[in-house]
Amino acid sequence: MKNNIKQRLRNNETIVGTMITTFDSPELAKILKVCGFDLFVIDCEHGHFDYSAVGNICSVAREAGIAAVVRIPEVRREIVLKYMEMGATGLLLPNCDTVEQAKALVEYSKYYPMGNRGVSLLRQHTGYEKIDSATEYMKQCNAENILMIQVESPTSVENLDKILSIDGIDSAFVGPNDLSQSMGIMGQYDNPRFIEALDHVIATAKAKGKYSGIHMMAVPALQPWIDKGMKLNLLGNDLIYMMNAAKEALGKLKK
Repeated sequence: MKNNIKQRLRNNETIVGTMITTFDSPELAKILKVCGFDLFVIDCEHGHFDYSAVGNICSVAREAGIAAVVRIPEVRREIVLKYMEMGATGLLLPNCDTVEQAKALVEYSKYYPMGNRGVSLLRQHTGYEKIDSATEYMKQCNAENILMIQVESPTSVENLDKILSIDGIDSAFVGPNDLSQSMGIMGQYDNPRFIEALDHVIATAKAKGKYSGIHMMAVPALQPWIDKGMKLNLLGNDLIYMMNAAKEALGKLKK
């Protein structure tokens, strides 16, 4: 199914997704679509998901019409290629501090001439459908698949202008816990230094014609950054939503 996330971003829409951290039921993709999320990220950095689980979730996402992004554990050809072959809409690279990391992400995930992704077209990412023109299909994939780099250190903030200058990198995505931790102000999201860093991310992305975003657990924490111009964001995760709803219901019963 055609991915329209990048077109919606170009139309100045605000995209809100969530993260799958714990549960690997393929039906989660459809459930998140019904809930109204625009996309979701499968966390393969901290999460325990194997390739089969990710592939199954991506298959349902494709049929349900919701974008599935994978947060990869590291930028290595085998890892990047496999997730793209599963039909992931895009990839999120954590701890991206250097231009070299970002260039490798593009090289392994984009077809020629943008990159050097291996070509195998009777796969999950094509829906096992016959491709009439391999060249046109590959061009479409290069245009539609989204690549996000995660800003999680002062080094990443410092190098962001160069990183976002790379053709193929679409978005700078802030990991607030790791960024604040690496700044020595863990969890202090109202700290002027943290706010200054995020303002720099927003301004740099805008200047480069790219997008920015952040992952927050609650609407009051996320809304100010949407108001400042962050367009590609995550809200909560599967575990938080389940636990919060359960705790709220039980709290009412056990008064």
